[in-house]
Amino acid sequence: MEKNLLYKYVNVSTLKRILGGAIRLTQPGAFNDPFELLPEIVVRTDQAEEQINLSFDILSPRREAPLDTVVQVTDGHVASDFTSRNILDQLNRQVGILCLSKSPNSILMWSHYADQYQGAVIAFDADHEFFTGQIPVEYVDERPKKHIDSYKAAPVPLSELCAKSVEWQYEQEVRIIRALHDCNKTEVLDARGFPVFTAEVPQEAIHFVSMGERTPVPEQKEIFQLLHKTKIGLTLSAVDNVGYGFRQEIVLYPGDFRNPTISPRTAHIFDGTNSPFSEMARWMIENHPTSKLVNKTL
Repeated sequence: MEKNLLYKYVNVSTLKRILGGAIRLTQPGAFNDPFELLPEIVVRTDQAEEQINLSFDILSPRREAPLDTVVQVTDGHVASDFTSRNILDQLNRQVGILCLSKSPNSILMWSHYADQYQGAVIAFDADHEFFTGQIPVEYVDERPKKHIDSYKAAPVPLSELCAKSVEWQYEQEVRIIRALHDCNKTEVLDARGFPVFTAEVPQEAIHFVSMGERTPVPEQKEIFQLLHKTKIGLTLSAVDNVGYGFRQEIVLYPGDFRNPTISPRTAHIFDGTNSPFSEMARWMIENHPTSKLVNKTL
């Protein structure tokens, strides 16, 4: 039976941390999109700078008819930047988000999030309990507009705020949201000054890892060493012979069968190791014409 998978594009450093059991849950204000969880908020004119304490529901799905649509800003009402930013500030202190993708081989995602093809893609088992509460992102032409009353009536499902411009549609994003008080706070601050929170991701939730077309050979070897005694599969991406896409050269099959697969593309992983495959790899590197053309640094 084929597994239901979700993917995360990462650089090698992040990959190693995740394989070590720690995955970051990121505050919305730390994302690269400044519109994250920041809908237009319509209020009465006299509420424009009112401080509002809100309650959020992390796991509930979107409501069928949420009180969120305002066709236009009518007389006596304004779109309040203060209120929007106040809501985002509260969310930054309350929740962390894990961003995943339904796309296993996105050219743009490889470039933007996987260190320009030098990183990796992690395939997770989407049915594992770690990924409870999946929220598919909505891609919309116009920024969502919500009346403040929709925040005051009841705890707001955060799923309703997971909407992005259609320009981000290539990401095919799915989110997992967790309360920060349920995560582990590290001593690290990210580049924008946000404290880094992590959750413990079990190894059995990882199905396989795909290394990038440009992942350096020393990193390929280290990743192999991290995985060869686990049940996690490992592949090495290669530009396909036809079209704009990648083929996956298998290094390790996921599961109990752990004998590596060696090809001209993957032989460099085993060169110089103490494994019984080292001699075969060395022969392939020296004699196969394709080996001279792959895994180049220049």
